[in-house]
Parts: sequence; C-alpha cells; structure tokens
Amino acid sequence: MTKKISVILLLLILLITYLLFYPVPVDPKRWQVAKNPGYSGDYTPNNILSQLEIIDIGKDSGPEDIAMDEQGNIYVSTHEGNILRINPKNLNIELFASIGGRPLGLAFDHAGNLIVADAFDGLVKVSPNGKKSKLLSEVDAEPLKYSNNLDIASDGTIYFSDASSKFGAKANGGSYPASLLDLMEHGGHGRVFSFNPETGKVTTLVSGLTFANGIALAHDESALYINETGEYRIHKHWLKGPKKGQTEVLIDALPSFPDNITRGLGGRYWVGLVSPRNPLVDKLSDKPFIRKIIQRMPAFIRPKATLYSHVIAFDDNGNIVANLQDPSGSYPTNTSVLETDKYIYIGSLTAKDFARLDKSALNSMSNDG
Repeated sequence: MTKKISVILLLLILLITYLLFYPVPVDPKRWQVAKNPGYSGDYTPNNILSQLEIIDIGKDSGPEDIAMDEQGNIYVSTHEGNILRINPKNLNIELFASIGGRPLGLAFDHAGNLIVADAFDGLVKVSPNGKKSKLLSEVDAEPLKYSNNLDIASDGTIYFSDASSKFGAKANGGSYPASLLDLMEHGGHGRVFSFNPETGKVTTLVSGLTFANGIALAHDESALYINETGEYRIHKHWLKGPKKGQTEVLIDALPSFPDNITRGLGGRYWVGLVSPRNPLVDKLSDKPFIRKIIQRMPAFIRPKATLYSHVIAFDDNGNIVANLQDPSGSYPTNTSVLETDKYIYIGSLTAKDFARLDKSALNSMSNDG
C-alpha cells in the first residue's frame, strides 16, 4: 500500500510539474475583454440560415472565401489548396487552379487575375487561364506567415491582412491551429498592409491587432474595414479625408469571432461569424498564467469553436442591417459571404460543402431577420 501511495504521489508531482513548467509556444498577455452582448438586440436568434442550399464540392472541403468574376462565375478557396470555379446556373464545378498551401482570401484585380491571400505563401496571383505566380512573400525581409484576407482598390492597390507575425499557419499545423495559438496568447501580432504591385512598395497601415482578419474597402474607397477576431470588433481605417491615417473602432463587442468582410449590395458589408464567444476565454482574459496551463492540456480539453451558423451585415455608420442565423449550426464556422442579385453565398473554414441562400427566402434584409 505504501508503495502504491508513493507511485501516486510521484505521478501527481510529475503532472503538476508538467502543468506548471512544460514549455509551450504561447506567452499569454492580459487583455480587457469587451462585454458580451449575447444573442439579443441586433443579434436576436432566428432560423434564416436553416434554409441554405448545400452545394457539393466533391473531394474538397473548407470553402473559406468567395469571389466572383465579371462573367458571374463563383470561386472558392479550399482546404486542399485548390481554387474551384462554380457556375451559379447549373452548379457545375471545375478545378480552376491548384496552388498548394492554404488559400484563404480571394479578390479579382482589374486585369482579371485572381489574387489569393495564401496562409502559407503570402500573396499569389492566378492568371485567367489558371497559371499561378508568387506576388508577395515577405515584408521587410521577413516572410509573411499568415496572409489572410484582401481587397483591391480601383487604382490596383492591394490591401491585405497578416493575421499573425508569430504563429504562422504553415509552421503550426494549418490555419485553424495557428489561429487558436494566436488567440490564446493575445499578443497583438496582426497587421494590415497596402501593397502596390507595380512598384512593389509595401506600407504598414495598422499593427498590434489580435488576429487581423477580414479586409474590405468602403464602397467609395474612403476607408478600410478590418476585422480584429481576438477582440470581437471591427475597425475603420481612414484612407482619405481629414481623418486619413486614423483608425477607430466601428463595431465593438460582437457576440462571436468575426472572420472575413466583403462589400455587398445596397451599401452593405457582410461579415462571417465563425463561432460564438467562449465564456472561459473571456473569463481568463486577465489570467495569462492559467491560460498557459490550459495550453499544456490535451487539445480536446482546450477551448475550440462551437458550431453555430451566423452572418451579419453592417453599413458605413456601423449599424447592423442584416442578421442571419441558424443556432443548430448545420452549416458551421461561417467565414465569408458573397451577395449577388439572387443569392447570398456563404463560406466555411471546416464544412465539407459550400452553401447559398436564395434571397427570395428572406422577408427583409433588416436586422430583425
């Protein structure tokens, strides 16, 4: 009996030592969490997204971002490193390009090239015939470790986000595992850049963001909207006018982790909401030591995304003008939205399929669903 007790005590000492001292990649920082508004008011639950039409994309999965060419074809970036082209009329799907890495954000330039924010390889250009070439892989002699989303101005300037300069997607097992590390640390490693592809000049516009994510130009290109996933908020960075160069919080305290932003119709801007906020993450915002202990625990114990379907739209004043949900999460981890005259296409980081909503199914585009 004495020997058994000694073994148990030794195992407990080893476990405690492991939880307290085993090295982990994160160095958590204290942060002030914004109050969670929950699913009320602008975010009152509804079941609109339960009406989604599911589109089979074959062997590919995780259609994270969406773009549309001048002919109306739809393009999605997948987990397998592919760009798929979808005919919206007959839903015929073909491989447009295989670029490897983990393609995320998509946007067409004015020459018809598809510019891709690849989480592994930086900015990649895909010509209209599907030929791939590297556009930008480093800034200030440092590799881009997590290019995330982008938008392109009428003058050709590419605005893009680098989600984390510390936790690269390629080095940490993919975009999702890397995002969990960055969010756990909360170290402000995210940045937003402007890039002139003609001159090669790169300018840092915003830094110190906790997981810089979605990027969208204002409809008049006077400002840039930026999702800061780790702070549950949306920034407005002014590109023109008396506030040029200034950044302000446009929407604070979202109930979920925001992902991509896209310009919609009628002055709207759409946001994919990946997952509801995790109460444990919020409670431990000022307890970096405990967050470090949690990081030493098995992955299945650590906080992770909760299945919930949710996208919203806002206007230039930060008003929520559309709120589409499905609490069952049948089409989960919503990352992006593309609005056309007839459909609202919705992407996902993890889903096996693609999805769209026929706008005739909506009674209105107001925030009460």
